[in-house]
Amino acid sequence: MNTQAKRLAICVPDMGAGGAERSMLKLAGELAARGYPVDLVLARAEGPHMAEIPPAVRLVDLKARRVLLSLPGLIRYLRHERPAALLSVLHANLVALWARRLAGVPTRVIVSERNTLSSEAQHYADLRMRLMPQLIRLFYRWADGIVAVSNGVADDLAHTAGIARERITVIYNPIVTPSLIAQAKAPVDHPWFQQGEAPVILGAGRLCNQKDFPTLIRAFARVRKSHLARLVILGEGEERPALEALIRQLGLESSVDLPGFVANPLPYMAHAAVFVLSSRWEGLPGALIEALYCGAPLVSTDCPSGPREILADGAYGQLVPVGDADALAQAIERALDGKAPKPSAESWRPYASETVATQYLDLLLGTPAHAG
Repeated sequence: MNTQAKRLAICVPDMGAGGAERSMLKLAGELAARGYPVDLVLARAEGPHMAEIPPAVRLVDLKARRVLLSLPGLIRYLRHERPAALLSVLHANLVALWARRLAGVPTRVIVSERNTLSSEAQHYADLRMRLMPQLIRLFYRWADGIVAVSNGVADDLAHTAGIARERITVIYNPIVTPSLIAQAKAPVDHPWFQQGEAPVILGAGRLCNQKDFPTLIRAFARVRKSHLARLVILGEGEERPALEALIRQLGLESSVDLPGFVANPLPYMAHAAVFVLSSRWEGLPGALIEALYCGAPLVSTDCPSGPREILADGAYGQLVPVGDADALAQAIERALDGKAPKPSAESWRPYASETVATQYLDLLLGTPAHAG
């Protein structure tokens, strides 16, 4: 088969600072490296990951102010380019299904769910998110394939949206790529990570309700009573003012830092004394897998879903209840004292980019799937 005849497209709202965007960039690069023409179709070409688009991947900017408004542009793209398959993620999923139907093209459309649907519908006041289970139940039947990034996400999607579980294919995110080795060895541009400094507890993610950084900060305040340590949280978002206020309230200004978005968090993870995921919910948290690869001791909430799968029920790191600052503090202390499990080499292999790319190709091209 001539792979040059099989153009593939990946549709993403933008190149925002989330894990889904980074995963799709890695997947696009892996597919392009195998000889497939790959288009990265963005509702709007903006966001901190724009500079990381692989050179072999063609950027298609639909120049829409909102994802829904990208529908006409996506219809035109499908009619003109007629890719063999289109993979959509995040809020582009419904638009991709509608565009394919209206364009009248034979392009296979695969939709990917990244988070637990029930948690998103519950935690967001946005009416669209509350209606999402009904919209998914109605329109996902048009999809040629449905991907979930973890078994937990798949089970939740089936239950919440009334989709037959056997219709959903689980494919993990392509987190571990050859470039990770070099990225993890890069120097850390932060004075607290220099030799001789106090141990650093690390968190990373968008500063938003989902990530529950207030619980991490409160847990750190408890840790500080018995351990000399510092806390760094990488990321940017709408909760920065509230987090800064909490840090001041707890008198932690000298030992907690929020440096903002960092394009390469890997060296921070490689040098952290503990990596902590404090989320209320997830799908398959890429930051936790990256930290796993870097060998940092891990502490995570046992949130729906992903952490329990990634940490193999606690074999590769500690799991604590969601929103429990005391339990989180105790787990961090155990890690600082060297009494916590450490990840092994086989722990990250299911997330290797070459494995994941093969599974996606099977689904995109309609060949027998290797995915679970």
